[in-house]
Amino acid sequence: MTWKHFFTSSIGKKFLMGATGLFLISFLVIHASINAMIFFQDKGETFNHWGHFMGSNLIVRTLEIGLMAFLLLHIYQGLSLWRQNHNARPVKYAVTKGDGKSKWYSKTMGLLGTLILIFLIMHFYHFWVPSRFGGMASIKPLAETTLGQEYNSQSVHNLYQEMMNVFTGSYSMIIVIVYVLGCVSLCWHLLHGFQSAFQTFGVNHKRYTPLIKTIGVVYSVGISLLFASMPVAMYLGWVK
Repeated sequence: MTWKHFFTSSIGKKFLMGATGLFLISFLVIHASINAMIFFQDKGETFNHWGHFMGSNLIVRTLEIGLMAFLLLHIYQGLSLWRQNHNARPVKYAVTKGDGKSKWYSKTMGLLGTLILIFLIMHFYHFWVPSRFGGMASIKPLAETTLGQEYNSQSVHNLYQEMMNVFTGSYSMIIVIVYVLGCVSLCWHLLHGFQSAFQTFGVNHKRYTPLIKTIGVVYSVGISLLFASMPVAMYLGWVK
């Protein structure tokens, strides 16, 4: 079997889903950790500093290209597998037949993935695209923009204020609701995908699987709650 045949087969697609899924799981930890700095109650100084670092560091920007490639590949392979499952020959998403919950996850991965995709499009539109292509990540003197902020004698973009504008401005309630629903979809997706990724690589043992399931639940719920709490906290004025 050639590499082309392998990656276009159902096994190859599951392998790519598992590999890209584990990479994205790791990225979410970093992303959530930096975003959680809004809760430091220092008017976003620490958050803006690290946001500027992530947007201006050459190594990070290079890794970001790989991240986007993995994300797009994960979405493509997920939709491809869902289409296969929906058609004639159901090919399960790397999970053993177990309880009803596993079957429910498998059947709804396409819907959940679509909801997450909508959430990602909004997230990129609000933050990533302006940050990377609109000059937001560049150093700008405070006098030149209301979104500038001084940090350790360095003027950086006030990404914290950008978040405030999105989550407390016009139509903010609708935006916050969509973000929270996206986080709920992410939680359900991770609850299935976390264990499935490990099973894809053969980590399926009666001694280790229960531990992986437990870690997966804690991770999925914790990460999703953390992400959902940020727009809610800004909308309700818990962080200023």
